[in-house]
Amino acid sequence: MQISDLPYPDPGVPDARSGPRFLWWLGRGQLGGQAKSLCWGLLHFGGIAGLPYTVGLGIDAVVDRDGARLLWVGGLIALLGVAISVGDAMLHRTAVTNWITAAARVQQLLARKTAELGSALTRRVAAGEVVAVSTGDVEKIGWFVEAVSRFLAAALTLVIGCVVLLFYAPTIGVVVAIGMPVLALAVLPLLPRATRRADVQREKAGKATELASDTVAGLRVLRGIGGEELFLGRYREASQQVREAAVHSARMWALISAIQVLLPGALLVTVVWYGSALVLDGRLAVGELVAAFSAVATMLYPLRHFEEIAMAYSFSRPSAKRAARVLSLTRSGAPAEAGAEPETAAEPVVATEAVRAPAAGGDLYDPETGLLVPSGRFTAVVCGDPDLAGRLAERLGGHPMDAAAGPSVLLGGVALDELALGTARTLVLVQDKDPVLLSGTLRELFDVPASGAVAPSAALAAAQCADVLDALLQSAPDGVDDPMDARITERGRSLSGGQRQRLALARSLVTDPEVLVLDEPTSAVDSHTEARIAEGISALRSGRTTVVLASSPLLLDRADRVVLIHEGKAAASGTHRELLHGDPRYRAVVTRETEEEQRTEEEQRLPRLESVLTEIEESA
Repeated sequence: MQISDLPYPDPGVPDARSGPRFLWWLGRGQLGGQAKSLCWGLLHFGGIAGLPYTVGLGIDAVVDRDGARLLWVGGLIALLGVAISVGDAMLHRTAVTNWITAAARVQQLLARKTAELGSALTRRVAAGEVVAVSTGDVEKIGWFVEAVSRFLAAALTLVIGCVVLLFYAPTIGVVVAIGMPVLALAVLPLLPRATRRADVQREKAGKATELASDTVAGLRVLRGIGGEELFLGRYREASQQVREAAVHSARMWALISAIQVLLPGALLVTVVWYGSALVLDGRLAVGELVAAFSAVATMLYPLRHFEEIAMAYSFSRPSAKRAARVLSLTRSGAPAEAGAEPETAAEPVVATEAVRAPAAGGDLYDPETGLLVPSGRFTAVVCGDPDLAGRLAERLGGHPMDAAAGPSVLLGGVALDELALGTARTLVLVQDKDPVLLSGTLRELFDVPASGAVAPSAALAAAQCADVLDALLQSAPDGVDDPMDARITERGRSLSGGQRQRLALARSLVTDPEVLVLDEPTSAVDSHTEARIAEGISALRSGRTTVVLASSPLLLDRADRVVLIHEGKAAASGTHRELLHGDPRYRAVVTRETEEEQRTEEEQRLPRLESVLTEIEESA
């Protein structure tokens, strides 16, 4: 895989059961790139390790006054120099390729998971954590994946160097062969503590990122209530905690680095002291001593990669854990089971040949609540709990937010969870109560998959967007005469809440899905506009299945059928006026009456009824 070949046609199905398993899965997916990096690393490190021996041979040639051998050694040194240069350049090239490839694969997987879950993702995972995973975490994961091949090349070079030195100068080679493993393993007892401190740092940094993301998203509200300084103080406190955790972690890594400087220095001193004694005794040649000293000095370079791989793993493990947590989420809301096979651990549910899309005209039924939405009707659903309404909207779209949500919603007798994601979203569209508008022109906003039966102008008229079009045209630069060419700022921040809500509603109406689910589509508009919107939705969606979760009497009165959800179950159904006069629970939700007010009304109504009965008896 080359960088020019990215993105992957298919990033694959990750093993998201844990962070280490996810890292292992990524590494297995890049065996070709890892092998290339390993080979170039062996050439680079091997060239460096071979220099001391050629220098030693050259010194021996000078001592023996052998010019031909000295010339041959000079050519060998030049050849090693070329190997070092080429190996270093290609090692860097392949390592960076491995890094970017791994990071790109993780980003593709996260993008696919985001598209699969939609707005349900941020209800299960904090938005700040998703941002942290898709930015900083992917870099650390890629760092570990590419560092593995360089570490293996360095480890093999050390082993080969020690073995060669044992044959070249056995008397001093024994000291080096014993000392090198000690140097490599000396920091192992400190790694668990360093890893724990790195985990704490990553956790605090993630929380600070979440806080910053939430603060930026709600900045307009914070300014309105004067809460900027409060949240700024909270972020300062979180930032200081991150700083303290980073310093605490850096101290441990500084200690590890100090040990890897102190112990190699001690080994060099030992080699010089012991080798000098051997030279004085005549048991070691001067060239062999120079070669042994140079070999130890040059082997300290690949030895540094032992510290790097430890740091890379310590920092990438919590990042991989967070990424695996996001990637393990499924449409059904249940995370991947710990003992599941990789192919099924995080694989989205897909349609098989036996599960086909239902025929047009089927009813929508939720077995969990007992809600039945007849085909082709405008049905309003009233829930006393707004959170319950949000969860019900997600269920109706085939995306329950938790594993305990019960059986899947059925459309025409077919479970939505068993359909392919694209098919399910084509059939049922859910508009969240807080829809998002992407930046771009209004024409681009309406450039969405649609049946083509509803024109943007008709959808804008039904959503009562005339004033929104005027506002966009007024704020557009000179030369823009068509409001469809006016630009919308990021998330529609230049528009009011009601204007954003109406544009999002118009976009949903343009798609013309078989089933349209709207969660509080008019909560931010005034009553007069709301009444016209209710009439526009009813007229435009005539003959199409529409579900509106709301408690506004203006919307409820336009619905063909109203269903009351009480304590998680469908408790009553009928028209708005029938339920308003016949069901106290419904009246309490819609009119916001308390139980005390209902009792007072009943008490006032009873004397009037008794008075009427008395008058009838007297007249009889």
